[in-house]
Amino acid sequence: MTQQRDIVVAMTGASGTMYALRLVQTLLAANRSLHLIVSDAARQVAVQEHDTDLPRTGADADGWASAVRAVMASERAREWGFGENSLELKGSVQTPGLKDFSSGAASGSYLTDGMVICPCSLGTLAAVSSGQSSNLIHRAADVHLKERRKLILVPRETPLGLIALENMTRVTQAGAVVLPAMPGFYHQPRSIADLVDFVTGRICDQLSVPHTLFQRWSEPE
Repeated sequence: MTQQRDIVVAMTGASGTMYALRLVQTLLAANRSLHLIVSDAARQVAVQEHDTDLPRTGADADGWASAVRAVMASERAREWGFGENSLELKGSVQTPGLKDFSSGAASGSYLTDGMVICPCSLGTLAAVSSGQSSNLIHRAADVHLKERRKLILVPRETPLGLIALENMTRVTQAGAVVLPAMPGFYHQPRSIADLVDFVTGRICDQLSVPHTLFQRWSEPE
């Protein structure tokens, strides 16, 4: 059996904090170890969308599990269709700072099973496309591209301008997967939670992490 390695998860300042929190919850429930990097803009969006302060740099899995559970138990999340959640969060978390280039994620010699930027702002997309390494998120993305490892970008923006489209083409040509936060409807969603779970599940598919977040095409009920 192949040994599981860490997964790098980065949150940036696009709308869609719930996608990231649901992804973190799902990966921890799958007993995966995470390097979790959060930008300052992502923290601002979390306050705007969920009235919550995300755990600070250095927080462990318990801190993130508590934060995720608090959001999932909120009135807004219940209105969206997230019910009582009994998932046991068994994984581990490292939370390096945005400028902590001593983190393993900054080096190609540190082996991982991939990286997800969720949500991915168009500014972060541009930085990855142009090879910038002005912070740990950009550097870790550059590492995954140069090492030919899985890099998944989850933009949430509309409409898309020419510059963003060209940047998406460029990172795709470099080896990244552009996975926009575009939920499907063939699984007949009944709630916002179903739509969030569809996107989260598609990210997990790219990471080869098993899940049961949605019913697949032609899969029997």
